[in-house]
Amino acid sequence: QVQLVESGGGLVQPGGSLRLSCAASGSIFSINDMGWYRQAPGKQRELVAVITSGGSTKYVDSVKGRFTISRDNAKNTVYLQMNSLKPEDTAVYYCNAYVIGGSKWYRGQGSDYWGQGTQVTVSS
Repeated sequence: QVQLVESGGGLVQPGGSLRLSCAASGSIFSINDMGWYRQAPGKQRELVAVITSGGSTKYVDSVKGRFTISRDNAKNTVYLQMNSLKPEDTAVYYCNAYVIGGSKWYRGQGSDYWGQGTQVTVSS
């Protein structure tokens, strides 16, 4: 089994910054894409940013230039640095990862995993 544990959410004023972290643990051979999604009240979950195992990144237009996704493959951790936050960024943020299960010596099957979600509120 694999768990994704998020941290770093909270309340911040408009224009402020937050850094989200998501650490994967468990039976892991490797991790392919890792990403962040968000869901605001009454809205569908949307992809915010994704990063491949090689470091290529993609962002939703509304966060380009303000958010930066990064990862530490040695720690199986993905980060989302959020700057110049706006009230419309308020949402529950979810970490996502496609994990190849197994261990250092055994490659199992791949599965999609989600974190429990962390609330980000941007308000004065």
